[in-house]
Amino acid sequence: MTADNQTFVFGSRTVKRMGYGAMQLAGKGVFGPPRDRDEAIAVLREAIASGVDHIDTSDFYGPHVTNQIIREALHPYPDELALVTKVGARRGSDGAWIEANSPNDLVAAVHDNLRNLGVDQLHAVNFRAMFDVHGPAEGSIAPQVEALAKLKQQGLLRHVGISNVTPKQVAEARAVVEVACVQNQYNLAHRHDDALIDELAAAGIAYVPFFPLGGFSPLQSTTLSDVAATLGVSPLQTALAWLMRRSPNILLIPGTSSRTHLRENLAAAQVVLDDATLARLHSIGRAA
Repeated sequence: MTADNQTFVFGSRTVKRMGYGAMQLAGKGVFGPPRDRDEAIAVLREAIASGVDHIDTSDFYGPHVTNQIIREALHPYPDELALVTKVGARRGSDGAWIEANSPNDLVAAVHDNLRNLGVDQLHAVNFRAMFDVHGPAEGSIAPQVEALAKLKQQGLLRHVGISNVTPKQVAEARAVVEVACVQNQYNLAHRHDDALIDELAAAGIAYVPFFPLGGFSPLQSTTLSDVAATLGVSPLQTALAWLMRRSPNILLIPGTSSRTHLRENLAAAQVVLDDATLARLHSIGRAA
């Protein structure tokens, strides 16, 4: 991996491929306030100071909590910062994830994100399909994409993205509006989107994997641990480095509420994987 593929054109701007995901800034279960608000603010400020120019968030993290922390830590925002959010769900009083995907729901959610982040326009908004909360499932997303396309025309967002979607839904969305990014679960062991990633790369569309380190069940593999030991880095840094090599359109948004972990994640962008090492890591997905 060279400096030549450390950036990617994400819609109307070039961003560094190693970004930051803000989900973990909320409390346990992505609900309520963080255990340490001062550390959350420090993480955000260090991320920006370290060159991060792409932050992924949502107003249903908390809810509202994460966006309010981002605003407190970073507003007024650097001109080069791309703030990306997602809509399509809301939180119950018990922390439950509840589908909220009518066009009116999406319009209200975009305005909530704008208000809590303190901006007039968002770089991109992803519609997260909720036909199955655990993963992509078929169903038309045209009405929701059309609602976001209208908000784009109004200037409230620059770009439309989609999340938790199937290849058929990607094609449906692209027939409605120019899609700037697709955000699905993908990592070393969860490789269902291999063909989709290559298709999107050919079209110049960003692919943003969520749970790049396994999410609530961190990646565990003897091969991953052995490769990491050989490289002299952590297994999770190795997993992120593999994603950087996997395709030039992959934008990473690993999340953390710790400055120590933030530094480890950002350092993964500099880990070099030769072809033989890459082949060993590829085998993890085949085994899974």
